Amino acid sequence: MNSIILSALLGVLMMFSGAFVKRTTLSKYFAFVGLAGLFASSVYELIARQPFFHIDVHDMVHTNNFNLAFIAIVLGCTLIYFLLNGSEIEKVGAHVSEYYALIFFILCGISIAATFNTLLMLFIGIEIVSIPLYILTGSDKRNLKSNEAALKYFLMGAFSTGIMLMGIAFIYGGNPNASFFIHNLEIGSGKMPVMIAVGLVFLLVSMSFKVSAAPFHFWTPDVYDGAPTVFTSFMSTIVKVAGFFAFIRLFESAFGVVQNQWQSLVLFITAATLIIGNVTAVFQQSVKRMLAYSSIAQAGFMMLAIFALNNKAKEGILLYSAAYSLATIGIFAILTKMKDYTIDGFNGLAKEQPLLGFAGLIFLLSLTGIPLTAGFQSKFFMLMAAIETGHHYWIAVLAVLLAAVSAYYYFRVIQAIYFKEPSPEGVVSGKLSSVYKLTLILTVILIIIIGIYPELIIGWLYS
Repeated sequence: MNSIILSALLGVLMMFSGAFVKRTTLSKYFAFVGLAGLFASSVYELIARQPFFHIDVHDMVHTNNFNLAFIAIVLGCTLIYFLLNGSEIEKVGAHVSEYYALIFFILCGISIAATFNTLLMLFIGIEIVSIPLYILTGSDKRNLKSNEAALKYFLMGAFSTGIMLMGIAFIYGGNPNASFFIHNLEIGSGKMPVMIAVGLVFLLVSMSFKVSAAPFHFWTPDVYDGAPTVFTSFMSTIVKVAGFFAFIRLFESAFGVVQNQWQSLVLFITAATLIIGNVTAVFQQSVKRMLAYSSIAQAGFMMLAIFALNNKAKEGILLYSAAYSLATIGIFAILTKMKDYTIDGFNGLAKEQPLLGFAGLIFLLSLTGIPLTAGFQSKFFMLMAAIETGHHYWIAVLAVLLAAVSAYYYFRVIQAIYFKEPSPEGVVSGKLSSVYKLTLILTVILIIIIGIYPELIIGWLYS
């Protein structure tokens, strides 16, 4: 509850501060202080289970260790995102306060999507996340690719929202209680009624679109490539893992008892996402576009949690949220400093900027799933979750094989960083601030610590 109300208030304050604060640096500092307080309040609620605001929400939102831990992870990763990308947000345009306001509104939507207890609150949470993203995607008005990406994202997003509403309508009409509450649908363990089955498929399609799972991924590369890089970083990490968390909460709470009836559909989506994401990423020359396709491949691994829906899946999605977000935010933070976004643009980065080269190495190793990184632990837990289901072992084997394929395109960038000569004009544009360097080091340390001691994340589930 703390994160829902405080993030909304901070969004409003940032929105109005834009009319009075003309220095963009002050907006950046105000946003960082606000987010730090928001993160602290979320951790306090997780530890003490005492929200600051006692409001009767009529059980429309529900908090527990699982969703409170996830919200704390999301806010912590966003804090690192602010530290790494504050100066880049200032470069996008003149409306810096408004950009931060939109991000706070997105965090409010994420908090609702993580704690919803009715289908209507799910819809509200997803839309509060989506609408500001349409604006951030097209925030670089001077760039035609950004405008095109925003229009494409808006049209596709509106279409998927219509599918979600249709699914909710079918489920509402098909359950005997005529209820929107996810624990009160009374689907039963037998064969699903036709209206419930149709609604479930619509919701599956809509949520798959939101997390860019195949074959509903077609918008992702163009939108991620066209949006300002600093906002692509946020969209492909914080927003994506929030979509998966809402996905898991919906299907576990509402449709868990009939898992055997929809599991084959999820299996197909998982396999298609893993194959399309990894194979297509191999052929990309732009690192930004390669990361867009690799985010689809990472979504395939996270889909294993939807397929399994067991305790290992819950532990795995928390680990994956932290590991994937930290590594991808880090590699995008390096990408924003590069003069050239192609793989050749990374040539000799380690010789020109040893810190950036080493940090990029750790981030890419974590995304690949190399041991002693957080990425390895998160992938391991996802594979264990799939194996513990006791059937369809082939999906775990496929995931491992395609993780080996991902090593090829990630290691191409590592090869350019360490084994090629930099261009005479240099690789990095501008100077690196001390805050940027220290945050980059902190991010690397966190990835290694979580890789060695994953109980730091998982332990909150059982505290």
